[in-house]
Amino acid sequence: MLATVFILPGWQNSGPDHWQSRWEALHGFIRVQQSDWMQPLRGDWMVQLEEAVLATEGPIVLAAHSLGCILTAAWASHSRHTHRIQGALLVAPGDPEREELRAALKSWSPVPQQSLPFKSILLGSHDDPYCSFARAQQFAQAWGSEFVDYGHRGHINAESGLGDWPEGHALLARFCATPNVPIDASAH
Repeated sequence: MLATVFILPGWQNSGPDHWQSRWEALHGFIRVQQSDWMQPLRGDWMVQLEEAVLATEGPIVLAAHSLGCILTAAWASHSRHTHRIQGALLVAPGDPEREELRAALKSWSPVPQQSLPFKSILLGSHDDPYCSFARAQQFAQAWGSEFVDYGHRGHINAESGLGDWPEGHALLARFCATPNVPIDASAH
């Protein structure tokens, strides 16, 4: 059975030029909708993800960006349904513990540091304004994710000029096509 791909946008959602929105339109992936994109509450977002998982049959792959990466870690630390997840592509995690983000994202601290119970790969950028490169590496280590140094690509979003982002889609496709096979991070 083919996996269902869930799109997990970050704070303020992903606009029409974001790779997540483009993938949703091109490939029919399912965006997990949140009731409040502008004032996100971790518990509310976790409930929405849990309900989406429960409403979907078969294996699931997560394509998370920014705060969606933190959502993945928070949800995985509490859900009894993590066995349904075949893998997660975690792109440019936002860091809600940064001083300039802490007030707006207060329910998102502390960031869970437990290893994810499914395969994952995390892409970090050297010049991401929402998460330092070292912090992205630290998240990858804590979560047991393979880490990809994605160079100087900002927040790896629409402003990064990725278009349909075939490189990212190729990484995601590995989770969909080959369950329980380790991800080769060097292939990016």
